[in-house]
Amino acid sequence: MTLSNRTLVIMAKAPRLGSVKTRLAKSLSLQAAGELYRCFLADTIALAQALDGVEVAIMCPETDVEDLARAAGGAVGVVPQIGNGLAAGLTSVFAHFAGTGHSHIVAFNSDSPHLPVAVLESAFNALAKYDVVIGPTEDGGYYLVGATASHPGLFTGDVMGTTSAFETLLARAREKRLSVHLTEPFYDIDEAADLGRLAAELERTPGKAPKTAEWLLAWKSAVPQTVQNGRVE
Repeated sequence: MTLSNRTLVIMAKAPRLGSVKTRLAKSLSLQAAGELYRCFLADTIALAQALDGVEVAIMCPETDVEDLARAAGGAVGVVPQIGNGLAAGLTSVFAHFAGTGHSHIVAFNSDSPHLPVAVLESAFNALAKYDVVIGPTEDGGYYLVGATASHPGLFTGDVMGTTSAFETLLARAREKRLSVHLTEPFYDIDEAADLGRLAAELERTPGKAPKTAEWLLAWKSAVPQTVQNGRVE
């Protein structure tokens, strides 16, 4: 398989104050959330680049291209999406890369530095047999989606980010008679308890996401256990 056949796209936002990881505001300041997201992004780019024979790119809103190019340090190309929101971004991923001859395309979240490389490899391998591959999250969403072509109407903006996002995407794929493979379920980093879970994981294996591990070690020592578990007393 040639390089152009395997394209891994990171769905990202510019790490601006108040625009990233806002659901963590109960336990993090906006500045801290921005710092954490920068660590996520750096480690996620490194994760993507760990795969052999894969072209890596970032897809983002048009207004974020310059900021993300600086944040990425020129390590990967940054492509502006057409339209606003994640549904528009995912639609843009497959329209853009399939339209330029790429046939095995996988998109995943920019805040997934803890994702095993083997999961990404399995997603690409699945595209040799299936039209679509989806990585469900434990809360009903999805952290990854791949396809061999662009399928207009596959994504929708009315349920993105909700607990029914995965089931809706799966239903739409089946309506379009697309064959679907599921990768293993994984967890998002949206709440304080998720951060505690990630911190514990990276304490055991800090090399998986070194920048995030270093940041979380400092965070874990600075905040009460009740906050890490998602409770404020």
